Amino acid sequence: MKKIRLSRTRRRLLVKWARKQGDSEVLTRAQVVSKVTAGERVARVSEELACARSFVYRTVKHYCDEGRDGLLDARQWNGQSKVDDAFCAGVHELLQGTPRDHGYIRSTWTRELLVLVMESQGHVQVSVSTMGRVLAAIQARRGRPKPIVKCPLSKRQKRRRLRKIRDLVDHCPENEVVVYEDEVDIHLNPKIGLDWMNHGEQKLLKTPGQNAKAYVAGALDAHTREVVWVGREHKNSDLFIDLLAELDAHYADAHLIHVVLDNYSIHKSQKTHQALLNFPRLTLLFLPPYCPDDNPIERLWRDLHANVTRNHLHTELIALCHDVGLFLNHISPWGLEPRPPLRQSV
Repeated sequence: MKKIRLSRTRRRLLVKWARKQGDSEVLTRAQVVSKVTAGERVARVSEELACARSFVYRTVKHYCDEGRDGLLDARQWNGQSKVDDAFCAGVHELLQGTPRDHGYIRSTWTRELLVLVMESQGHVQVSVSTMGRVLAAIQARRGRPKPIVKCPLSKRQKRRRLRKIRDLVDHCPENEVVVYEDEVDIHLNPKIGLDWMNHGEQKLLKTPGQNAKAYVAGALDAHTREVVWVGREHKNSDLFIDLLAELDAHYADAHLIHVVLDNYSIHKSQKTHQALLNFPRLTLLFLPPYCPDDNPIERLWRDLHANVTRNHLHTELIALCHDVGLFLNHISPWGLEPRPPLRQSV
C-alpha cells in the first residue's frame, strides 16, 4: 500500500464532501482514507470502522489511483440496469398466479423459477440474487395462503344480503341491539405458531398427545364491542340455545336483538327453531355462505388463539378453558385487544 499523507484541512474537507454524497458507504471510505493518511495503522482503522483490512487497503488504493472519484460506488457507471419497471410489473403479475399456469408441476414460486419464467416470456436473464432484490422492490413477501370456499351465491345476491346487514348496523334504533355470533373450538393439543427463539435453538413444546375439545359460542356487540359468551363440552344446538338465553338475559331492556350469524347447521336445526319460540325478541340474520371475513367476531377468535391457545403449556382441558374465560372476560368493550397483558395470578 502506498504511503500517503494529507493535511488536517484536506482530511476534513474529504469527509465533509463524503457526507454531502448521501451514501454511508462513501462516507466510510472517506473515513478510511482520512484515518490512514493521518498515520493510523491499518489494523486499528479496521477495528474502529468495523471493516475488513482488505477493505482498507482496497479503498486507499482506489483513492491513490482515482482521487475522490475512487470512493464513489462504481456501479453507477455500469450502464442501463437490466431491471426496469416493465420487468418488475412482469414479476408482480406472475405472483398473482402459480407455476402451474406456465406448465410446471410446482404450485409455489421460487426465485429460480421466477427467473426461468421471466426469461421464457422474453425478459432479460437475471441472477437469483437480482430476482431477490426485485421481490424486495415490489414489496413481495413469503406467507401462508388463506384457504377459502367459494360462496354459492351470485355477487349480486351476496352484496344485497351484506348491504341489508350493514344498513341495520348503521341505522339500528336505540332500543335495539345487533350482535355478531360465531363458535370456536378449543383444543387441548396446542396450535403451533411462531415465537421468538435464541440463535441456534428451537423451543420444544410438549403436547398432551390425547386431544380433548371444548367449544365456545360468542356474540360481539356491533356498537359497544361487548362480548357475551357461553361454553360447553359439545358443539351442538344446545350450545347455541344457551347463548340465545344468555343474550336474552343480558339485553333485558332491548326491544329487539338482531343476531348476525353464519349458516352452520346448529343455527337452523329443528331444536333451535323450537327454542326461538321462547325468545320472541331475538331475530336471526344469516350471512352469505362461506363469508367469514364479513363476520367481525372472527377477529376476536384470532386474538383468542394468539393470546391463549397457541403454543399453550396446559396438560388439562379445564385449566385451558379457565384461561379462555379470563381472556374473554378481560376484553375491552371498545376493541378486541385485552386491556393490559393478562398475567397468571400467583
